[in-house]
Amino acid sequence: MSPKGQRLTPLEMLAKLVAFDTESSKSNLPLIAFVEDYLRSWDVPFIRVHNDKGDKAALYATVGPKDRNGIVLSGHTDVVPVTGQAWTSDPFALRVENGRAYGRGAVDMKAFDALALALVPEFLAAGLKTPINIMLSYDEETTCLGVVDTIRRMGHELPMPKAAIIGEPTLMEVVDAHKSVVTFLTTVHGFEAHSSKPYLGASAVMAAADLVSELNRIADEMVERGDKSGRFDPPYTTVHVGVMAGGTARNILAKECSFQWEFRGLPDLDPQEIPTRLERFANDVVLKRMNRHGNFGRIETHLEVAVPGLAPDPGSDAETLALRLVGRNQTQTVPFGTEAGHFQAAGIPTVVCGPGSINQAHQPDEYITLEQLEAGEAFLRRLASICTQS
Repeated sequence: MSPKGQRLTPLEMLAKLVAFDTESSKSNLPLIAFVEDYLRSWDVPFIRVHNDKGDKAALYATVGPKDRNGIVLSGHTDVVPVTGQAWTSDPFALRVENGRAYGRGAVDMKAFDALALALVPEFLAAGLKTPINIMLSYDEETTCLGVVDTIRRMGHELPMPKAAIIGEPTLMEVVDAHKSVVTFLTTVHGFEAHSSKPYLGASAVMAAADLVSELNRIADEMVERGDKSGRFDPPYTTVHVGVMAGGTARNILAKECSFQWEFRGLPDLDPQEIPTRLERFANDVVLKRMNRHGNFGRIETHLEVAVPGLAPDPGSDAETLALRLVGRNQTQTVPFGTEAGHFQAAGIPTVVCGPGSINQAHQPDEYITLEQLEAGEAFLRRLASICTQS
């Protein structure tokens, strides 16, 4: 348990957080318990919000007045796996060398978490008039759903925040837009028969190939439709099939074939458009072909993950605040998804801004530069100063 009022530098706090193996397949409760002990030592109130299984939890802490709308600093605690990666040192022991801090989660995104927590004593001493809320989530790397249950409490059990800053690594640039990430599993059920007499069954592989071809056609259309804002790279909604498996032998009509697919949509894309179009094609074309000789086939598509996009909100409280803090007058976009869309969907002005580069995330020997860590520290100190004024 942390000693009463223990002070840790951002680097020391980062070392503490990296030491917890919080790969998404594992519990984050030991890390959450450490943070709770630390917050108790400073008499900072918090709530813990468990997942359905009770093996993971989000944490929401309030520094400053508890009855006012504040600023949320949000970061996830889970990290991607290290299995199969060629690390040159223990990924769960922070190594500082040549101006870099190495460790799993060092940049994505325990550095931001560490900064927010390490500066708690300074936030308390500043006499905040606007509270700073620290949100730590789980499962960002898999579903981005670890923030949802806590967000649902905002405006009810918790004050509705004025703004949210999601501290994903953006090199301290203010990001006001990113694409959605929506993933599916489609399974085609056919009926086995000898390939010399295809009218006795239906091939799930052949039908799945038709569906993938339709996704290719939709993908080409999305390229043609393009990005009217001119801000995204690539400048269009992408559609991709990543895994496909089915069939048992060359001369047997396949009983089953499944494929995993996704789209990464521009913020103005209707999230129902692409799955609805595929379902219509499945019913009007593929199933009719499969079942022309009998009731042999069926197709199931299941939504697996839906990460909402972040849409530009020019002049929002979050954008205005963050641009002021970083001394910029222009926002950016990023190609990756974040939890920001969930905050925005709840009516909370939201931007993404944090230390480090996404280029170092998910790799062996993941690192954040000490220069970026210092930039993030200065950012939060400026935030605290503003929060003492109103």
